[in-house]
Amino acid sequence: MKEDCIFCKIAAGEIPCFKVYEDDLVLSFLDIGPVVAGHTLVIPKRHYRNLLDVPAEVLSSISRRLPMLARAVISVVQAPACHLLLNNGVEAMQSVQHLHYHILPRRQGDGFGVPWSAGRLEATIARQMAAEIAAAVAKAH
Repeated sequence: MKEDCIFCKIAAGEIPCFKVYEDDLVLSFLDIGPVVAGHTLVIPKRHYRNLLDVPAEVLSSISRRLPMLARAVISVVQAPACHLLLNNGVEAMQSVQHLHYHILPRRQGDGFGVPWSAGRLEATIARQMAAEIAAAVAKAH
């Protein structure tokens, strides 16, 4: 447990939450600052800063539970869809430095928007970048 981490304190039972699911590795609870009704968080119970720090077996455990949790959330709030969001790092808007997924139920006209302006992929740059990323992936194996 990281002493100054609010999610570690929630996982340890030191801070109450509106729990929706818990097992040995994973905890899920309602976000206290929801952007839409049903906004739910899914965290590992142990402290991992972000996706780059979490062991594969813990990530696998979270991933196996995400569909079940998302189905339950959108069913209860009667939403036809959801965003599954992971902000990975401060620059990516990760507000709590403890790995967490957001389940955000979505409806047409719900007022929540994710700003996204698509660019244009230039073939020469894309070939070079794809080759560099593929090499980094091969090296990581």
